[in-house]
Amino acid sequence: MNRYVQFGGYAQGGTWGVKANLEGVKTRPAEIQKQIEAILYEIDTTLSGYNKASQLSRFNRGEDVELSPMFEEVLQAATAFWKETNGALDCAAGELFDIWGFGFKTDSLPSDAMIGAALAKSGKAVWCSTNAIRPVLNFNAIAQGYSCDKVAAYLYSIGVKDMLVDIGEIFCDGLNPSGKPWRVGVDRPKDGNNSPGADLDGIWESGGGPQGIVTSGNYRKFYIKDGAKYSHTIDPRTGYPVKHNLLSATIVAPTAMAADAYATYCMVVGVEAAKAFIESRDDLEGYLIYDEAGPGSECQWASPGFRLAQ
Repeated sequence: MNRYVQFGGYAQGGTWGVKANLEGVKTRPAEIQKQIEAILYEIDTTLSGYNKASQLSRFNRGEDVELSPMFEEVLQAATAFWKETNGALDCAAGELFDIWGFGFKTDSLPSDAMIGAALAKSGKAVWCSTNAIRPVLNFNAIAQGYSCDKVAAYLYSIGVKDMLVDIGEIFCDGLNPSGKPWRVGVDRPKDGNNSPGADLDGIWESGGGPQGIVTSGNYRKFYIKDGAKYSHTIDPRTGYPVKHNLLSATIVAPTAMAADAYATYCMVVGVEAAKAFIESRDDLEGYLIYDEAGPGSECQWASPGFRLAQ
């Protein structure tokens, strides 16, 4: 007999929720809630660029910071993603995100000179440099996925097998309270659709094993200036927001951090490159929504193993 309990709270600028089957688990629900909150607090004080007292914020201000094991772990993961994607995913491009108004500052429409200066302190200039170039780091492309994985790791450690962890991104394993695969909605990538779950394009169904699922898109974080739309997806190789017809990318991966990173990567490289990338990986599935011929001509592409509920 299952014994599902729901946990929740506020973290990382939004709400979080966990559903877990506590059958056979000896840890009391109140202690589980406390431990999850402790994990999220550690992440906030380590990796958040919005928390001005965090290790990340202090590092970005140039302070002498002793980096914690968590910081080092995420930094190593970020470096690996940068290498794997040939610079399309770059957590050391924080200054680029800032000057476009999509980082931890509110600037926008930077000059070419500002973009060039930011590029000189990010990407290849940092990861491959023998000089002491100190970047502005921004872990937003992987931090929420990482948070899901950390909470899931704790739940595994106390014996939980069936779970859904939702911290903006999602990790799930096992079955839901009805004994069926977990289901997660894929939001319709329409400008103004700011309420997750309010307008769905489709529903993904889990396969019963451990999986992270993340959607990245350009329909919530953008601004319009002088009639032009500027999205929050910046190509760190060029320094400019992307301009292509991919509206959203949903990635299923073994971990939520990987799904988080690769969803962002797909949004940087566009439809055809994203399709090729997903198809080249046995450990990934994907669902892409894009404009075929301008606004109102949405098309969907799903990899063979992406499970759409009927």
